[in-house]
Amino acid sequence: MRHVRAAVTEEPGAPFALRDADLEDPRPCEVLVRMAAVGVCHTDLVMRDTWPRQLTPMVFGHEGAGRVEVVGAEVTGVEPGDHVCLTFASCGACDQCVAGHPAYCLAARARNFSGGRADGTTPLSLDGTPLHAGFFGQSSFATHAVVDQRGVVKVPSDLPSAVAAPLGCSGQTGAGTVLNRLRPEPGSSLVVLGAGGVGLSALMAAVALGCDPVVAVDPVAARRVLATELGAKAALAPGGGLVAALRDLTGGGAHHVVETTGRPEMARRAVGVLRPRGELALLGLGGEVTFDVMGLLAKGVRVHGVIEGDSDPGRLIPELIGLHRRGLFPVDRLITTFPFEDIGSAVAAMGDGSVIKPVLTFA
Repeated sequence: MRHVRAAVTEEPGAPFALRDADLEDPRPCEVLVRMAAVGVCHTDLVMRDTWPRQLTPMVFGHEGAGRVEVVGAEVTGVEPGDHVCLTFASCGACDQCVAGHPAYCLAARARNFSGGRADGTTPLSLDGTPLHAGFFGQSSFATHAVVDQRGVVKVPSDLPSAVAAPLGCSGQTGAGTVLNRLRPEPGSSLVVLGAGGVGLSALMAAVALGCDPVVAVDPVAARRVLATELGAKAALAPGGGLVAALRDLTGGGAHHVVETTGRPEMARRAVGVLRPRGELALLGLGGEVTFDVMGLLAKGVRVHGVIEGDSDPGRLIPELIGLHRRGLFPVDRLITTFPFEDIGSAVAAMGDGSVIKPVLTFA
């Protein structure tokens, strides 16, 4: 047992409050990681506001990076001192995991969204009372986390932790959607709706693959400028005439559209942007979307729902690091760092659009 500092959500919608808590030692298949950095993701905020009251107080955070301090007796692949990136939890044994699609693990809910481990326990406690944790298998809004070994990916020691952290979720969600699911041919057109951390990760992956043109859509002017600096041929605001403008830029319609906003109206407009037999990937958390089925049939549109980029993190995260080292995935361009104690400022900056990817750092 060790003392840790954690950002605790006392009830649904409550602000993150820094509290002293206790963390159990890792079990045989678990790893204790001292956090060096953790990204703040839109998903953390959505889930904080909608999380079941019976599973609070709760510790969120799911883009952790740091160094291994202790490994359980059955852990292989990492050892104390290793630099690691944390990612979502999966069982490794169901048909989806065995087929290389752990983002669709049949035990995903119990391992990532139950407020604890799959067996219902939690490694954290607050004043002697169990503290809900295990968010995406980690709950990394804390100085330390106990994580199942399948949620730990070793990274090079010279990779800054602030760069490694977003690769565990937003980086692999955006880039993985392009690399794993859409798999566009060089020269094909791709439109990204929403130039946040996920959308720009998809954009960078598309540029790296040689897609042309790549076009971004976002209401924030600074993000549109960054999108063009990262390789987009054009970046548009989501105003009137957007569908016609995008069809013109892509020569009659895009081969692929990546929708990251979660807004139903943007998903519907995306269908109008596509050319016949085009593909739409839906990534953003949102509510119900209605489509004109005849419109989908007439175009032969394929719609993908994608979680975590349909990624095998042990394969994709090293691939993204390789692209980063070659200058093809400059995720550092998206990052603004904040001390962990300033988590409230990081959340506010993300909310007002002044920061794309806040990353909290630990002293």
